[in-house]
Amino acid sequence: MGKRAIDIANLDVSELLQQLNEALAEEWLAYYQYWVGARVMEGPMRSEVEPELLLHATQELGHAELVANRIIQLGGTPLLNPTQWTKYAKCDYEEPTDPYIEAILEQNLSGERCAIERYQKLAAFTYGKDHSTYQMAVSILNDELEHEHDIEDWITDIERMKDDLRKLRL
Repeated sequence: MGKRAIDIANLDVSELLQQLNEALAEEWLAYYQYWVGARVMEGPMRSEVEPELLLHATQELGHAELVANRIIQLGGTPLLNPTQWTKYAKCDYEEPTDPYIEAILEQNLSGERCAIERYQKLAAFTYGKDHSTYQMAVSILNDELEHEHDIEDWITDIERMKDDLRKLRL
């Protein structure tokens, strides 16, 4: 962090770096959860949902890059070893042992809701104190909110499709 930035920052930079490294770990885990889930997923609407999950994965990777760059700008060191990811992350990585599309989507929905909490907390922590980190947090938060909406829509579509099939059987 530049000298003037340190002078005007009205927050605990070491606490901010801790939160950012936690967010970085969560973004890497989210990237992999989306990516591997899209690869192993089975069930209805797979062909429609898979490319979108891969897009979400790419966006999570972009978030990781933003967060890592901010850590470096603040004079910190991003996590250097993937074995640290699960130690730092407050959002769980859920191994996709059930490849059914609804199970994969529910896991991703849980991860998005945790990410939303992460970036709300980070935005609140930096509001009026570190404008660059605040703007980054709000931008990522908007992406995470959009991801949550997408997943909820897919789950709703699958439920409606199942309801239609049940009606046809009656």
